[in-house]
Amino acid sequence: MTFSTADRDAMARALALAEQGLATTTPNPRVGCVIVRDGAIIGEGWHRYAGEPHAEILALVAAGEAARGATAYVTLEPCAHFGRTPPCSNALIAAGLTRVVVAMEDPNPKVAGRGIEQLRAAGITVECGLLTDEAHELNIGFISRMTRNRPWLRLKAAATLDGKTALENGTSQWITSPAARADGHRWRARACAILTGIGTVKADDPQLTVREHPCERQPLRILLDAQLELSPAARILQGAPILIVTADTLEEARLRPFTESGHRILPLPSSDGRVDLPALMRELAKLELNEIHVEAGNTLNGALLAAGYVDELLLYLAPLLVGNAARGIFDLPALTALDEATRFEIRECARVGGDLRVVARMAFNSVFHNNKGSFTCHLRPP
Repeated sequence: MTFSTADRDAMARALALAEQGLATTTPNPRVGCVIVRDGAIIGEGWHRYAGEPHAEILALVAAGEAARGATAYVTLEPCAHFGRTPPCSNALIAAGLTRVVVAMEDPNPKVAGRGIEQLRAAGITVECGLLTDEAHELNIGFISRMTRNRPWLRLKAAATLDGKTALENGTSQWITSPAARADGHRWRARACAILTGIGTVKADDPQLTVREHPCERQPLRILLDAQLELSPAARILQGAPILIVTADTLEEARLRPFTESGHRILPLPSSDGRVDLPALMRELAKLELNEIHVEAGNTLNGALLAAGYVDELLLYLAPLLVGNAARGIFDLPALTALDEATRFEIRECARVGGDLRVVARMAFNSVFHNNKGSFTCHLRPP
């Protein structure tokens, strides 16, 4: 299908609008809509919060009667079901549009082409596939939850050039510059939840909130604490309630200091006495969490990587060398051959302050090796 320069410009504007909901739309996807008539934009909108009007509705309201006979550019297929709000496909039909251009189909099984079918059945010309890759990237977590039944997991680490996150004695503050730390908060803000382990909480006593970037919605904080070693005085317990995931069902007396403050305890035991990571991913999907931002120590980092759950790395590399005895990013078993290495593809390198930010994504069809054998992780190619 061939699209004009004007089509691309309009969809690029819709994507820019959708990006304004980067940190607010969860659990809904980020969606933008632009309505064009006679070469001019007559209405536009973007989805901001779940339960509030979708992008198409806002754009139609802005366009008014001028929408009749116009073209709508939408970054995601209009919904055709009643959810928190009525179907957008019905509204587009009622407004009398003659053409709708869609960046990509909605992977939600409740939609999955039905919106497009409904528009076409009403006589509207629908064209799909304009700037699809950009639309996919914008909603990569939502797509992951809908197609893999688990969130997109992005693991953040601040390290030295020799790949160390802390000295042998545990000292890690601060490896990177204030600019890099502020940039890390920007990535926190877009996440639905921030995940860490009890080792990090005991060592650093972090808050794990967004403080150095504008944020209307604080992500849910999730702590993996197999034996509930968390101190009731830990800073992570300040503010909104957190989710504490344990490896066993514990007696009420041990839970009370946390549950009485509103914190939720979720037991997910595995056969080895640790938190059941596959069960955790399913539970996070049930909670409608699209993107998980991990800030943890090398033990949990290694466990998540070995289980095949790390989709993306967000690394801040400081121009420091601290030696072999310092702690690395991942605790992983030794390999005997390079073809056993977990492979990533570099997506971005950028200088942030005096440091380097590297975004790397799990290579397509990567083969993982762990103590239970090997398996292949199939991901959409970049």
